[in-house]
This record gives sequence, structure tokens and C-alpha cells, in this order.
Amino acid sequence: MGDAEVAGAGCPLGAFPYVSKHPLEPPEEWAALRAEGCPVPEVALRAGGAPVRVLARYADVHAMLSDPRFARDPGGTGEQHQLWRRLLGRVLTGKQAAALRPRIAAIGHALVDAMEAGPRPADLMAGFADPLPVRVIGVLLGVPERDWERFAYWSGALYGEDRYGEREIAAAGEDLMAYLGDHVARKRREPGDDLISQVIGITDAAGRSLPEAVLVRIARGLMVSGHETTSSAIGKLVPALLDDRARWRRLLDDRSLVRTAVEELLRFDVNRGPGMPRYLTEDIELGGEVIPKGSTTLSVIDAANRDERMFTDPDELDLGRSPNRHISFGAGAHSCVGQALARTELQVALEILLERLPGLDLAVPPAELVRREGQLTGGFERVPVVW
Repeated sequence: MGDAEVAGAGCPLGAFPYVSKHPLEPPEEWAALRAEGCPVPEVALRAGGAPVRVLARYADVHAMLSDPRFARDPGGTGEQHQLWRRLLGRVLTGKQAAALRPRIAAIGHALVDAMEAGPRPADLMAGFADPLPVRVIGVLLGVPERDWERFAYWSGALYGEDRYGEREIAAAGEDLMAYLGDHVARKRREPGDDLISQVIGITDAAGRSLPEAVLVRIARGLMVSGHETTSSAIGKLVPALLDDRARWRRLLDDRSLVRTAVEELLRFDVNRGPGMPRYLTEDIELGGEVIPKGSTTLSVIDAANRDERMFTDPDELDLGRSPNRHISFGAGAHSCVGQALARTELQVALEILLERLPGLDLAVPPAELVRREGQLTGGFERVPVVW
């Protein structure tokens, strides 16, 4: 399907999603989406199918993420999903993330040890960004260290559809589910201090014991979502810093900026995927227009994070920006339940790279970075680096 006519005059946009000319710069269409004269447009998808409404202004995207009338499925249900979110919210806390910080750091240092012993240029994705979060999830779920490599392979196959064949992906899914089934049964017999044991303890104590099949789905969901999102984020924040070495030098000189730098780099990201579709369960007014019940909507969070109505100089990367009300982790009922852990992982990852590889630099021009296709959170195939 080619370019599509959109709702509203003066809003000439082509098929969605939009692609920028440079991997570290936003598509030109984002500014048009946020313009006052452009209502919430209905556009065609590059992959075909029914047109969708695209939201890109901060206020509209925030409303979409916070309003239960934007449902995850066409039937407007989702009670089970919210129940699981509330349950995980009791165990995926900032306190738990802080307690995991030493283990995260140990994992990160071991990965840098291996990178230093290997060839250069090194691929930051394969050597650091990909393995770190899946090993942290292994710790979180109580998976023995001897199984981390298998765990990483299964997770990589499930979100790397462009790199694995259908049979390999199907086999990885079956093997993972079988492993998690045995793992959950073992944790019920021999509980520890891991997340699965905590969930079992909470639900059993409340007289609402969860079937093992449900616990397996929870563990699988955490594994897949927590791996891809954090891995992609690490692989995107480093090139954004190294694109202008003054940014990297500023962090080398002042490590206290790491926390605000991570938040700003999340806001500054232009390579997030197109987002999950939401379905309107009733009419709603957005951008001065009534969007009818039954409409399919997509949010462009990265475009909303560049909205000049919310952020001063939104196209400037300010490592000390505060406050920073970006919505990279969503908002309201659709906020990321694992954001405390993700923030901790990103902070620790950046601290380790600054400490261990102060001379880190890209081995290719930023314009040559290749985007990963088919991923919810975007990212790059490889990030070649030297130091």
C-alpha cells in the first residue's frame, strides 16, 4: 500500500511507521504529527491492513497510555493482565532492584572482561548489551548460572525472528516452556529468594494459589520482555553518547550525572518500535477531534518525548535535564512494571562502561548503524566499538 490520505488538511503524511534518513535522528514526519494543524491522523500501515490512528503529541500519547478506554484487545478485556501487573508490582520494586545492583555489576564486569580478551572491534550488542539483561533475569527468576547460556539462546530466538528460522523459533519456545515448567515446580518444592518463589508465597498466603501454567507464562513474559527492551536500550544509549564525544567526556568527568543521563537518553531515543496497538472501547476526544469507538490507535512515544509543549529544547540532549517527564516507560495502567529494574540495569551498564572502557568509541560512522527489524523496541543489529 502506498501513501495514504489522512484525516485533516495540511497533514501530508505517508504510510506508517516512518523511517528517518539517519539512525540517530528522528523522522521528518514527527514534527508534522505534532503540529497544531494536524489532528490525530488516520494513516495506512506499510505492512497493509486497516488504517490506524497515530498519536504523537505528548498529551495525547500520555492520555492513551493512562486511559483504560484504550484497551489492549478489541474486546476491551484485560482484567487478567492487570491482575498479573498488580502482583508483579509487589515484587518488582525499587528496593529489589537496588538489592540486585551488586549482582548486575558483577555480571557486567565479567562481560567486559570477555570483551577485553576478545578481538577488536568488538560488537557491543553481542558482547555486552544482549547477554547482560538476560543473565539478570536469570538471577531474578532463580535460574542456576549453569543454565544462563541456554536461557539466553531461547530468549534471543523468541525475539530475533529475523535471525532464526520458524522451526528453530518453535523449538526454542517449546524447550523454554518445558524448562520453565520444571523450574516453577522446583521452586514450589524448594522456594528461594527469587521472584517466582515470592509470587508463589504471596498468592498461596492469600489463598489464591496460581496454577503452574500461569506461573510459567509470567516467567516467560518477564524473560522475553525484560531481555529485548533493556538490551535494545543499552545498544541505543551508547551510540547516542558517542555521536558527540563531548557527551561521553562530560560523564567521564562527572559520574553523578549517570542517573539523569539515562533518563535523558531514554527520552532522546528515536529508534523505538511502533508500539502496541490499542483499541478504543468508546468515543473519545483527542486533538480537538472525536475518535470513534472501535478505532485502532498507535502511539509514537519517541515523537511525544520530543514535544516542545512539554520539553525545553527537545532536540537537544541535555545529560542533566531535570525534571524529565518522558514517557519511555509508559504511563498509568500501561506503565512498565519492570521499570525500576530496567533503570538500575541501564545505570549500572553505563557506569561499568565508563569505568572500564573510558576510551570507548564507535568503530563505524553512526550513519552506518543498521536497525534491527521486527522488534517491539527497535535497536541496532550490531554496535561495533573500539577502545
